[in-house]
Amino acid sequence: MSLRKRVEPTGVSTRDLSALPDLAGFKRLTQSLAMLDAILSPEWEHRYYSFNAAWSEGAMMASMRNGCGDHWFALLCPAGVALHGLAHESPLFKEGTPPPWVFADLPADFHASFREEPAFETQHSTFSIWRRASDAVWQCGRPPAGDDADDGSAELLELLAGDPAQYVDFASEYYEREIDPAAVEAIYQHTPLTRDLVLRLNPDADYDALGEDLDEIAYPSAG
Repeated sequence: MSLRKRVEPTGVSTRDLSALPDLAGFKRLTQSLAMLDAILSPEWEHRYYSFNAAWSEGAMMASMRNGCGDHWFALLCPAGVALHGLAHESPLFKEGTPPPWVFADLPADFHASFREEPAFETQHSTFSIWRRASDAVWQCGRPPAGDDADDGSAELLELLAGDPAQYVDFASEYYEREIDPAAVEAIYQHTPLTRDLVLRLNPDADYDALGEDLDEIAYPSAG
């Protein structure tokens, strides 16, 4: 299994968050990414994307880990969604001390449940984004004028644009396999999971073994 390294901009970054879906779409997309990874990789530690629909009372958690030390964590809760990322090769990275502007404008709704929650490791951030339930657009921590250092968000947020073709490309590089684009699109659309759909994505998958993942991700299943 290869470790993937992409650096080209993809249209989603702290410089331009307009391609991100709304809050409901973000939840569906991150569930879909986690479900696809569960189908392609029975071993959890080899997956990029995960989703826990029962992270805590009233809250869910989505995450990405690339196997090279970079990650993002997102809290989905009644207040909205907050996400922070760590790109360890970014010039902004300083272990234990994120740039002060990364969280300076983070709404108070996310302080206790996200910023101060040890599990999210926000002390190692290079960027953060958020959207409250009352917000019309996504927002982010912004550096001072003239500071154009790469925070790593363009690479780490790549698949959050919601284009199934991006996941097909990702799978061909990371999982080293060609997968059915129509089956990927079906998962993006939250088509209930069936044995046939799983085998179209991964002929070696054990459909019956996906029950725990289905429960954790809360992805719909045909039974």
